[in-house]
Amino acid sequence: MNFKSSFSDWFIHHPIPTVLLTAAAVMLGVVAFPLLSIAPLPQVDFPTIQVQASLPGASAETMASAVATPLEVQLSNVPGITEMTSSSVLSQTQITLQFSLEKNIDTAAQEVQAAITAASGLLPKSLPNQPTWRKANPSDPPILVFAIHSKLMTLPALSDAIEILLQRPLSQIQGVSQVWINGQRRPALRIQASPAKLAAYGLTLADIRQAVESTTVNNPKGALYGQQQTSTLATNDQIFDPASYNQLVIAYRKGRPVQLGDVAQVIGVDGGQFQHEPCLLEHSQ
Repeated sequence: MNFKSSFSDWFIHHPIPTVLLTAAAVMLGVVAFPLLSIAPLPQVDFPTIQVQASLPGASAETMASAVATPLEVQLSNVPGITEMTSSSVLSQTQITLQFSLEKNIDTAAQEVQAAITAASGLLPKSLPNQPTWRKANPSDPPILVFAIHSKLMTLPALSDAIEILLQRPLSQIQGVSQVWINGQRRPALRIQASPAKLAAYGLTLADIRQAVESTTVNNPKGALYGQQQTSTLATNDQIFDPASYNQLVIAYRKGRPVQLGDVAQVIGVDGGQFQHEPCLLEHSQ
């Protein structure tokens, strides 16, 4: 006697018990499904802090030796670090610190800030801003990316519009942790100096840098105090167009002023002189 045939025949000849047994199995699965355990990937947030520093015009090698190395020396003294990685590109350095799971992220942030302060004396004096840090989660990539472009606006104008109209409102939405703008272009000036002309006047690139930094400033001018009224001086000494930079006096030779236009060419950098690339705005939760 074939056991498989007799077993199947019983279900064929008894349809009502077969339906009841099937319904019971389905009900048992429905009841047991919520009780199943969830495994095997737990949600773990690694305590991670990213340190960023910028030095305009510095090469990747300069950023690595003059900026990243002093920071790494001081940050290596922070207890609880399990991994430290750094990346240096043109004008930018980023150091990622990953701590052990039992390390409190707030305590780590205070110790990182103390290490940055200790390294400030070893960093280049021309660093425009002190290095900054932020808490990060390497397992949380950006969840939304906007590509924005315009045929009517220059890239600097488009960057300003994105920063004012999109970045700030998006960063105030509940659940948004940070908003990045990639490809942002701000108005700038490019000074192309002639080495031959600099040598003829006995000047260097450092002389040009010092003259530009000391001339285009926006400092308080004070006030004029009279007997009955006080007048506040509100002039702006900053230079905004290339033509004014050409007239900048950088030195005197034989009683004659040497202007920036005599040894260099000043070019306004805007979106029209570069290939337009879409501004990428990313934000993550």
